[in-house]
Amino acid sequence: MSGYPPLAERMRPLNLDQYIGQKHLVGEGAVLRNMLEKKLLSSIILWGPPGVGKTTLARIISTHLERPFYVLSAINSGVKDVREAIEKARKARFFNSASPILFIDEIHRFSKSQQDSLLGAVEEGVVTLIGATTENPSFEVISPLLSRCQVYVLKPLEKEDLIELINKVLTNDIVLKKKTVKIEENDALLHYSGGDARKMLNILELVSNSELESDTIIINDEMVTKHLQQNPAQYDKNGEMHYDIISALIKSIRGSDPDGAVYWLARMVEGGEDPKFIARRLIISASEDIGLANPNALLLATSSFEAIKMVGWPESRIILSQVAIYLATSAKSNSAYKAINDAQALVTRTGNLPVPLHLRNAPTKLMKDLNYGKNYKYSHDYPDNFVIQDFLPDEIKAFRLYTPQNNATEQKVNERLNYLWKDRNKK
Repeated sequence: MSGYPPLAERMRPLNLDQYIGQKHLVGEGAVLRNMLEKKLLSSIILWGPPGVGKTTLARIISTHLERPFYVLSAINSGVKDVREAIEKARKARFFNSASPILFIDEIHRFSKSQQDSLLGAVEEGVVTLIGATTENPSFEVISPLLSRCQVYVLKPLEKEDLIELINKVLTNDIVLKKKTVKIEENDALLHYSGGDARKMLNILELVSNSELESDTIIINDEMVTKHLQQNPAQYDKNGEMHYDIISALIKSIRGSDPDGAVYWLARMVEGGEDPKFIARRLIISASEDIGLANPNALLLATSSFEAIKMVGWPESRIILSQVAIYLATSAKSNSAYKAINDAQALVTRTGNLPVPLHLRNAPTKLMKDLNYGKNYKYSHDYPDNFVIQDFLPDEIKAFRLYTPQNNATEQKVNERLNYLWKDRNKK
């Protein structure tokens, strides 16, 4: 097959009718199709995972609108390159003509200064910006630039989209249409591609090349798996998926679903995540979501952090699994989390209230003469090691910040507090 471009490039769509997937954006009556049919385009950012057609869609838009198309890659371009591209666009624009399109691939890799250099040209309409990113633009694109762009989300291709693409390749590709290609099974093809059209085409080309001398190519799951021999997990430890999956793990624990917890844990293990990162998040969950309902959860999570440092991969996965399942099946309480949030909010509202005199430290005679520590009651001198006194400034002493929740452990706590404090104001 030498002499031909890669299959993914040979099959790159040239117009919307050839474009597969993203029906919510380019299907009949969808927002981008309507915009193009009206010959209108504002600056946009295309956000989605790799291989879903961001670059292809940008090129189709430019072709459809018949506008000059300038391309920059954030990996290789600096501020100087941005300014040169803008200057070329400025010179290419005739009076009252539509602005050229400046396409920036992986715009999330641009620094703040590089993104700043785009602002004036976008605001003045010198260029219409199309940015492509695999990362959440809310975090990776500066606010002034983001406010001047409409964000469109591209999704991983559905199974039906990928099957349509396979059929299209076998019918239309200049190389494969000359052969008899039989797809006996497509589960492995679809599984390993993970909704990434480019990856699927690369896999199809790889397995087809392995049968180069044969006029008939039979593709099945065993053949695909044999030729790939790779981990199919899609996981970017530095990308948004990293945070999405840890979020899914923590929410599964919070929702008391051990199956969900151990599944998302497995996704991170298979993706090569740092076990210490996972353990740290489990420690936070043990305190935030289980808290006082089961104080042992924090002890177990903390000890797991030390354990994985001693054990390492792959056995650490067992330790993390134990903790994740324990946390998921434990009683839940966020009373400590809510209490500190409410306390911080109260501090913000009321400012630096003075410490009541009876609670102040009095290490010197002068401080004692100023009544520091006066009338403080030492709890251990009283029955039950308790005596009623105020521990908050007078202005806020009626506030209650900790509210025990409805679980066995905290109900006992609640009973003890009610016994000790009796009729204290419960505002």
